[in-house]
Amino acid sequence: MSQHNCLFTLCARRQTNLNITMSIETHFSSIYLSLLALIGGLVILVSGGEALVSGAVKLASRMGMSALLIGLTVVAFGTSMPEFFVSLSASFQGTPDIMLGNVIGSNIANVGLILGVCALISPLHAPFFSFFKEIILVLVTSFAVIGLAWYGFFPRAVGFIFITILFLFTYFSYKNGTTLSSESEQEGAEPQSPLWLIYLLCLGGLICLSFGSNLFIKGAVDVAHFFGVSNLIIGLTMAAVGTSLPELASSISAIRRGETDLLMGNIIGSNLFNLLMVLGGIALIKPFPLDSQLLLRDLPVMTFFTAVLLPVLYFKNKIHRLYGFLLLLAYGLYMLMLV
Repeated sequence: MSQHNCLFTLCARRQTNLNITMSIETHFSSIYLSLLALIGGLVILVSGGEALVSGAVKLASRMGMSALLIGLTVVAFGTSMPEFFVSLSASFQGTPDIMLGNVIGSNIANVGLILGVCALISPLHAPFFSFFKEIILVLVTSFAVIGLAWYGFFPRAVGFIFITILFLFTYFSYKNGTTLSSESEQEGAEPQSPLWLIYLLCLGGLICLSFGSNLFIKGAVDVAHFFGVSNLIIGLTMAAVGTSLPELASSISAIRRGETDLLMGNIIGSNLFNLLMVLGGIALIKPFPLDSQLLLRDLPVMTFFTAVLLPVLYFKNKIHRLYGFLLLLAYGLYMLMLV
């Protein structure tokens, strides 16, 4: 029975404001509307990703901040906010398993799925010492969560510590990042855009990513039901992939613009915000239990996907297509473990 509960936890992963459950209820009155939602959601997602990345790059130029810093803070914060509110709702509704599946599944998908796909599209230049401290912080936080799972409870005091670390990380990242803009970057920078346009692009992009992923996954679930695909398969494939589309869309847009620092910062920063802001913030509001079953598979897998980045970046300073394929393969094997 505990194995079934653990399965349900991970099937409920990455639930943003879509509130996907394993029900057979359809969202649209006809298959044609579902297909329209599927296509329309994808278009909105791509547009939102383009707008967010464009706004983030312009903001970095305007404020003298590096693209890496923008990815680690502004973009990562924005793409983690839906998880925070959905997880908070799940906690107050007495379903902390959904919240934990949301955070753990998100961090696994960010590296295994999104980083894997992006590396297959184009090898990612990622200097080891540019990301070393952030990856170490994600690892330390992951081990802290493992320790709390062993203890069986996430207390308010630890939530306060997590939030404090997040504020300190953001402050020192900003303080250091604003001094790292090289003269060559400034010479090649595009003319500065007005602030109202930058904020409009960033906010509009985030809204489009949220709304587009909502529309896309609802249409995808309906189409899958129409063709007789089981709820379990939908949960393990479309729900997991569909609710990862905001990060995937913004990451692919970053590749198209050659902003690999922004992409890497978004993925690593999102994982850090999920642990510190989502888990820490919710524990600060309402402490919650941690199922020891997470120690058997899901937390070790999450930690592994982060840890594997260290040797890859240390020896290569780049994530080649081969490593992207291996990340995707490992993610696929993990998904099979859930069946």
